Amino acid sequence: MNFYYVPIKMAKYSSLLLFFFLLLNCLQNIHASPEYSRPHHRPVILTGHNRPESEPEQVHISLVGKDYMRVTWITSDKHAKSIVEYGTSPGNYHSSSVTGERTSYRYFFYSSGEIHHVTIGPLEPNTTYYYRCGGSGPEFSFKTPPSTFPIEFAIAGDLGQTEWTASTLQHIGAKDYDLLLLPGDLSYADTQQPLWDSFGRLVEPYASKRPWMVTQGNHEIEIFPIIYPHGFKAYNSRWLMPYQESSSTSNLYYSFNVAGCHVVMLGSYTDFDADSYQYTWLQADLAKVDRVKTPWIFALIHAPWYNSNAAHKGEGESMRRSMEEVLYKARVDAVFSGHVHAYERFTRVYNNKADPCGPIYVTIGDGGNREGLAMMFEKPSPSISVFREASFGHGRLKVYNKTHAHWSWHRNNDNNSVMADELWLQSFASSKSCFPETSQQESTTQKDEL
Repeated sequence: MNFYYVPIKMAKYSSLLLFFFLLLNCLQNIHASPEYSRPHHRPVILTGHNRPESEPEQVHISLVGKDYMRVTWITSDKHAKSIVEYGTSPGNYHSSSVTGERTSYRYFFYSSGEIHHVTIGPLEPNTTYYYRCGGSGPEFSFKTPPSTFPIEFAIAGDLGQTEWTASTLQHIGAKDYDLLLLPGDLSYADTQQPLWDSFGRLVEPYASKRPWMVTQGNHEIEIFPIIYPHGFKAYNSRWLMPYQESSSTSNLYYSFNVAGCHVVMLGSYTDFDADSYQYTWLQADLAKVDRVKTPWIFALIHAPWYNSNAAHKGEGESMRRSMEEVLYKARVDAVFSGHVHAYERFTRVYNNKADPCGPIYVTIGDGGNREGLAMMFEKPSPSISVFREASFGHGRLKVYNKTHAHWSWHRNNDNNSVMADELWLQSFASSKSCFPETSQQESTTQKDEL
């Protein structure tokens, strides 16, 4: 009896395996280029502290107000100085040093190192500075963004710390850019606090050279009932953003200006309805933007408002219903999101329909996370979805002048970075049909100058 049972069972399983293999093969090739092979999973990278324990680590920088930069790092030494020395030539700091503040936190049995935040400046635009943290350790350098066009943003969401993450970062760093925007899901620590330290070490070679501007994702929440009910303890301690400088009351949402662009970083995981602080702040923030001096507005969120992937379907809908009209009336040029581990670009949209005066929506949650790719797209593709593909990669937004910008998505393909999608954008500030007020403002400004 066993003699017959085994081959029948094996034949049954073989058929099932063949079915799932064929199904997976079909799914993997949905909406991808015919010549492209879907990447496999790659393992998580754990990055250790390879310097003396007394030296700074996890160094990263971020913009803070006009002409200033915040330098953040961590030390094991609780008596280390919160000081940054800097200058425009290596090893020569011209007596420029600034003392900042420090913080630390506990999460159950984990105790963080000393987290130092120091704001330096004023700084000259488009200039390379050399700096040292804490009065000891290696010298780092960064380049400040330009004050005028052109300016280039690298954009990558849902990074994590896998071999695909390392590949994405290498591709980003292989070509110069001015700053990086990250729409949430940084370390994928998910309450395992040492992974925050590992992530900080992994990104330091990039985040110490160009400012990283981030917003939170669901993997940053780290709520534990009663003990840590409010969440974001590690995120807020480690990744301090310029929320106070933009009149926000929370590190979970803020805005900043750089070279004629206003960038709004929104919080998908804090209150956003019409009576929330975030909603009130967003209205006031956008109302202050002078589209003559600052012709471009970009917004970042984590959970996408538009999504034709089965993954996380509808999770951004309540926020869209609350805030979409605010962005639409302000004529935001483009909205970038993460969360869905794939790439998708929509046409200009408002209220689920193509609208020439709505933002371009882009999902770019494919930075390299450990959870893999989201390969299940709706079929047929919605008419508002222009390009979609489940591959790891990153985006680049180069704003050439006050009227035109170029968006491109670069697919990771082992050692190469392949541009697989691109689009030219015209700013709403230069559109007479969508923003006629700007033309009148420009005429008034020119008359005043005369």
